[in-house]
Amino acid sequence: MGVRIEHTEEENYKKLDEIIDRYKDQEGMLIRILQKAQDVFGYLPREVQSYISERLNIPISTINGVVSFYSLFSQEPRGKYTIGVCMGTACYVKGAQEVLDAIKDELQIDVGDTTMDRLFTLKATRCIGACGLAPVITINDEVYGRLTPSDVPSILYKYIKTNKKSQLDRQG
Repeated sequence: MGVRIEHTEEENYKKLDEIIDRYKDQEGMLIRILQKAQDVFGYLPREVQSYISERLNIPISTINGVVSFYSLFSQEPRGKYTIGVCMGTACYVKGAQEVLDAIKDELQIDVGDTTMDRLFTLKATRCIGACGLAPVITINDEVYGRLTPSDVPSILYKYIKTNKKSQLDRQG
C-alpha cells in the first residue's frame, strides 16, 4: 500500500511539472498554477508551495502570501464535500447561526475544520446571492435554502450514504 501512495504523489508532481511548463510564461500565471496544483493535490501544503517556488524562481514568502490571502486556496486537506453556510445579513437574520450550530454538532467539527474521514469541510461564507432562500448552505455546487436546524441531519446523510455507496461500488 505504501508504494501506491508514493506512486500517486510522484504522478501528482509530474502533473504539477506539466502545469508549470504550460503556464509559466503567461501573465498572471502564479494564481492559475496554484489553482491547478490545488486541483491535483487537493490542497497546497508547504512542500508543494516550496516546489512551485523553486521551479518558478519566486520566493516562498510570495507564494505563501498569495495562498494565505485568497480564500479559494487551502493549506490543509479538505473534505470531499465543502459545506458553506451563508452568514450574510438575510441568512443570519433568518437563523443561519442555528443551522451552522446544528452542522457543527452533527459533524463534531468547527468552522474551518474537516471531519476525520475527510468527507466534510465546514466554512462560514459571505452572501452567496440567494437571499430569497435564506438561510442557505451550499455543499460543493448544490444549494439548500429555507433551512432549519432539523433539516441538517437528512441533508448530511444523503452525502454520507452516497459516499458509502461509491466506496462499496469500488470494492465490488
